[in-house]
Amino acid sequence: MTLVYPLGVIGPWEIVIIALVILLLFGGKKIPELMKGLGKGVKSFKEGMNEVEKELDDVKKEVESDPTKPKER
Repeated sequence: MTLVYPLGVIGPWEIVIIALVILLLFGGKKIPELMKGLGKGVKSFKEGMNEVEKELDDVKKEVESDPTKPKER
């Protein structure tokens, strides 16, 4: 019996193989540094997104408060 996976689905053996390849390429000591850098990047991205959302909310409130008043910049 053959199992057919839809495209894009990663099974447990594929995850193990990917983890072993990463371990071989980067070594055990380098992986924590890579994960730390990845975490910092994700945190920075989220902070940027929150900043953009806050700015959009401020502009929206400004427009809703008096839509006839011209904007000063």
